[in-house]
Order: sequence, then C-alpha cells, then structure tokens
Amino acid sequence: MSPEFVSNEEIVQEARRRLSQGPWDYLVGASESETTMRRNRLAFDRVAFRPRVLVDVSNVDVSTTFLGHPLRIPVMLAPVGSLQAFIPGGGADATKAAGEFGTVHVVSSVTEPSLEEIAAATGSPKIFQLYIHGDWEWTKEMIDRAKAAGYKGLCITVDTAAYSRRERPLISRWTPITQRSPRDPVWQASVTWESIDRIKEYAGLPFMLKGIATAEDAVLAMERGVDAVWVSNHGGRQLDHGQGTIDMLPEIVDVVDGRAEVVVDGGVQRGSDVVKAVALGAKAVAIGKLQAWGLAANGTDGAVRVLEILEHEIRVAMGLMGVTSIDQLTPSFVCKAEPTTQCMFLAAWVLASWPSTVRSTQTVGCCVFSTYFTS
Repeated sequence: MSPEFVSNEEIVQEARRRLSQGPWDYLVGASESETTMRRNRLAFDRVAFRPRVLVDVSNVDVSTTFLGHPLRIPVMLAPVGSLQAFIPGGGADATKAAGEFGTVHVVSSVTEPSLEEIAAATGSPKIFQLYIHGDWEWTKEMIDRAKAAGYKGLCITVDTAAYSRRERPLISRWTPITQRSPRDPVWQASVTWESIDRIKEYAGLPFMLKGIATAEDAVLAMERGVDAVWVSNHGGRQLDHGQGTIDMLPEIVDVVDGRAEVVVDGGVQRGSDVVKAVALGAKAVAIGKLQAWGLAANGTDGAVRVLEILEHEIRVAMGLMGVTSIDQLTPSFVCKAEPTTQCMFLAAWVLASWPSTVRSTQTVGCCVFSTYFTS
C-alpha cells in the first residue's frame, strides 16, 4: 500500500522525480509528432456520460472476467518493454502487482527479467505477448518456453512491421536495453495473416492479436477464430496520425459481435475512461504508462496503488451513473460531446500543482505541447 498517494497525478509526479531524462522520454513519448498519442486522450475526452438517477447503488460490483480469469476491475497490465528501466525488478515487479491486486498481467517479450523468472514471481494468471523477432524455429522456441512456464494465453503484437521514430528518446540519445533478439527487423516485417494461422495452430493456447485498428482487420481476425481482439495503436508509439483507440472501438466491437472478447488501450488515465470503454463494448482496458509510472514511483506498491485509485474512480463513476455492475454498462450510457480539455497526453489530470522545474508548457493552436525536464 502507498497511502501517501491520493491520486494518480501524484504518482506521475513522483515517477518524474525519480526517473532520469532518458527513461522518462521513452515512457511518455510517442512517434514523430505524437499526434496519435494526443488523439488517444482527446477521443476519451469527447465521450460524455448519460447518467440515470434514483437507482439503489449502495452495492456496486466493479469486477469482471477476461478469458475466464477473474479481474477485480476491468483493467489489465499491458505488455511494456524494458520495464527494468523504471524499476530494477522490471516485469517481475509488475506481475507481483497484478497478482496482489487481482488482475492479469500481459507480459512483454522484450522486458526483463526472463519470461520464466517473471512467471515464477507469482502464481497469478499471465499471458505472454510476443514480437516476432526470429524465424519459425525461434518463434516455436519462444512459444514452447511460455507454455512450459505456465502462461495462460499468447498475444501476438501485429502493429510493429517497422520500428517507428520516437523522437523524444532519439533527442535524449537514450536507447532502452531490451530482449529484442535477434535484432534483424526483417522477421517482424514479414509477419502475415498466414503467419498468424501457423502460430495459432502451433501454440494451442487462448490467442489474441494486439494492434487491431479497423473493422476490416477485425473481420480477418475473427475468421481465424481468435479468442480476443486488442484494439490498439501502440499508445501512439507506432503509426502517427492514426485515430484515437476509443474512436476505433465501436466499429470493431460491431464486427466481432460477441464472438471474441475485446480489449482496448491508449490514453486510459482515469476510472471514468475505463467505464467509457466498457460501455462502448470493451471487456477490459489495459494500462501501460500508468503501470510504469506506478512502478517508477514506488515499485510493486506503486503499481498496486494505481489500480486501487482506478478502482475507486470506477466505483464512484458507476454509482453516479446509476449502474451497479459492469455488465449493465451499454452504449446508452454515453454520447459524443465537445472536449473541454487541451489535447495533451496528460489532459486527464489538473496538473496545476506541477512544479515549474518539472513541466514547461507551450500552447499552439488548440493543443498543448509539454516539455519535461530536470532542474
């Protein structure tokens, strides 16, 4: 527990104080102009609630399941590469937080320690996320290792055919140490739907694709019988000038039509964002930056505290909307509205208390461009 943190904004502030410039830039940055990342946040801000009143909300159940695994709240830990840059325990500390709180950790194949060490850190359910960084023999070996370590599912990331230009860490001259090996980019660039068929058949595990951004690709995923579709633009860290993920969600939910579970990430910063995503058809959301900020601020306890704050925010939002369980949330509870926040990636928080040595902000047109630096 980290009772000193009363909001996730405070956790972000503490993470900034503890992280040097390179890891901070790697975590908060996105590709090129960071337009996609800002659209992720702006898309959530364009969704408004339509609350119902005079409902008994003295008992609000915020729990759900994902692929048969219980979730204390509809929030999972997303795969984040190089977690060891934010906390020495890396992925092992993240999976301990997931187990302690009661959620699923989707473990990145490019974080440390090894997938076996992360699996051994706790007995809670974990899903292994894989980037295809080698040939078929290498891919089979990675799947075999994940199965032997007890992972409950396999997630293939499909939006990384090329590694993007992430200019904040480029300018900082900081490169994360990862387990991205072998490093030949031809393997990831060569992944096709036929590759997915082969991997799914070999794995024999609950199977999900991360990085679906259109109804057309969701249809192709469903033709292959995937168990979960992950709506994602990599947090704005791959293709720039894409849509916000919450804008992508409805068309994908529509074509999936209940045949698979749907996850969404990108721009999730508050419990109200989780409620919006579930109302629009997501089974759960996944958090990456929030997870890493929590770990950087106070290790496993910091990540648990992030989830506790989200849980309280979800419970409050549902109660004020006249909703007593997650399965009651439908599109009828939300509508489109004009955003009132400036389109920066931290727009969900007040930020008024951030010291000037941490944040320098410039407004250009309708958008805020923030530079974070150390004094």
